[in-house]
Amino acid sequence: MSQSIILFRNNLRLQDNQALTQSLKHSSCYPIYISDTTIKQKGAASTVWLYHSLKSLNKALNNSLSFFKGNTAEIITKLITNNAIDTIYIDRQFEPETDKIDQKVKTICQSLNCKVIITTQRTLWDITTISKDDGTPYKVFTPFFKNGCLTMPEPSSPLPAPSLTNLTRLSQTHSLDDIIKLPTKSWVNAIVKSWDISENGANKQWNTFLNQGLDNYKQGRNFPIKPFVSRLSPYIHYGQISIQTLYHQTKMHGHDSNHYHFISELGWREFSYYLLHHFPSITTQNFQSKFDQFPWEFNESHYNAWCHGQTGFPIVDAGMRQLYQTGYMHNRVRMICGSFLVKNLLIDWRFGEKWFWDCLFDADLASNTASWQWV
Repeated sequence: MSQSIILFRNNLRLQDNQALTQSLKHSSCYPIYISDTTIKQKGAASTVWLYHSLKSLNKALNNSLSFFKGNTAEIITKLITNNAIDTIYIDRQFEPETDKIDQKVKTICQSLNCKVIITTQRTLWDITTISKDDGTPYKVFTPFFKNGCLTMPEPSSPLPAPSLTNLTRLSQTHSLDDIIKLPTKSWVNAIVKSWDISENGANKQWNTFLNQGLDNYKQGRNFPIKPFVSRLSPYIHYGQISIQTLYHQTKMHGHDSNHYHFISELGWREFSYYLLHHFPSITTQNFQSKFDQFPWEFNESHYNAWCHGQTGFPIVDAGMRQLYQTGYMHNRVRMICGSFLVKNLLIDWRFGEKWFWDCLFDADLASNTASWQWV
């Protein structure tokens, strides 16, 4: 009898989930989620989104999702030994810390005669194989996208949701409330009211954008008052909809400049992961070393005014208040607010990155870091 584990991380969906589909081919499949205490912890808003995402996913998996907290490698070692697991499925996150964890898991599994299957749906293309002609990594988006990504084979086609007949819940596991403590703040309940935090919510939001926003995307995305952005970023971050689905359905929808531009924005996300993979120090160090000697002028009162939308500059304050009250900010306003902090207040970008990390529903290590480096 063949038994598998699927480790859910940022692929919290049933549709187009290669790891889940493959793991269910075994006689028994144990779905698990591990809150790993050894890596960078999520911000407050992102924790709220994750909690509701896992609650929804567990319901979709017929309440078979098992929750753990601690060191991923140690927990998986015990699970393999205690449950005669022969195969583990993981979707790679392309983040330095989780890549190290994956390597540890592979080493442990090899010693325990357990297979590790690592899928790569976090990105559209295999970013580890894209390079310039001289073998060095790209540092500029346009050649990366046009000469790298668009010359690669097409991303994989989306898979349907699989049958869940072989799912089994592990015994002696934590509850969701054990592993994720929601912030004890008054905003916790209010911030989720305008969102359906589920795979179904992701699909509804995508269909709304596909039918009402995409055909005006290229120009409409520049105007924060207009409904021509997808508002999918938190769903994408937690994998409640796959980027392969977005890519292929966009191409099926049309081939004008709006559709190309949306795919190029997926390419920008791809570029963020590419930079993080090749230059992991960008999370804490200047990507352009010429800024290492820049004379930042940190002023605590200015920083606090920026954080809470009290600068006196209406567009900046509107964006920062939107961020704090909803966990979301329009992309163009993010650029305005980031630029104001760095170029007007002369405050180090790392302070901005830290605040966004705590306040954004879609706080993504690669995208958040790369965007602040761009500012």
